[in-house]
Amino acid sequence: QVQLVESGGGLVQAGGSLRLSCAASGLTFSSTVMGWFRQARGKEREFVTAISWNGITTYYADSVKGRFTISRDTAKSTVYLQMNSLKPEDTAAYYCAAGFNPRTVVTGAVQYWGQGTQVTVSS
Repeated sequence: QVQLVESGGGLVQAGGSLRLSCAASGLTFSSTVMGWFRQARGKEREFVTAISWNGITTYYADSVKGRFTISRDTAKSTVYLQMNSLKPEDTAAYYCAAGFNPRTVVTGAVQYWGQGTQVTVSS
């Protein structure tokens, strides 16, 4: 079966950095759109970023553009999220996602989800 396993979350001070990883198995990684969503306490899950199956095209929410960078390693079937200049409002559970249309970003249409990793940014 398909598994998406996130790692790298933790507690960091405002202005700091974290790098999240998502290891995928059970799917054709090289043919699958990958990305990240996040969900803060009391809010709906929201789109953060995505990367095309070939790694050529990336997409970012306005709130993270210029601070976050998504990348993928086909040999390792792993997608990464480099988060710089973190702000307290970035605090959320971050979820790896696979199999969705990055141009429409319909949360309910995401094919696979990871279990999430918590990112907490203190001021």
